[in-house]
Amino acid sequence: MNGWLLATLLTGVAVIVVIKRLRGEPVNARDLFAPPVILTALGLTSLAKTDHLTGPDLAWAGTGAALGCALGVLRGATIQLSERGGALWQRYTGRTFVIAAASLLIMAAFGLLAEKMGTHAHARPLQLSIGISFLGEALAVGRRGMATGIPFAPERSRPWQRQGRMG
Repeated sequence: MNGWLLATLLTGVAVIVVIKRLRGEPVNARDLFAPPVILTALGLTSLAKTDHLTGPDLAWAGTGAALGCALGVLRGATIQLSERGGALWQRYTGRTFVIAAASLLIMAAFGLLAEKMGTHAHARPLQLSIGISFLGEALAVGRRGMATGIPFAPERSRPWQRQGRMG
């Protein structure tokens, strides 16, 4: 896929997620974990398809993934969890955005350092970085949510699932 198209698509998805979470949204397992797992899988697939990766390339990719996940966990610790209608809800806070901005700067600096050290460009897939970061956030929110004792929100039906129930 074209790099600009992929970056635009990923940016669009990230903006939608951030807007929803800024307003507040119910926490359910599918919505919490599916997007980061899908993005991470796409990133790992992209990494696996890259020819001529070296051991140092993979070490940089692994270190970047660990750093991204840790920053996601830190961001997830700042998300406000509450109960609405008997279900768990999440909402981004000002601190969430401060951590997100700091994370972007840290990951950009890490990427520049990796590039200066000669890491192959394809050893740093954007979807892997975003997916791992959101996975870290999801793990933190999921763990914190379970500790509250508030039940997760029920799964919402999708448009293609409702279609069969009409008529």
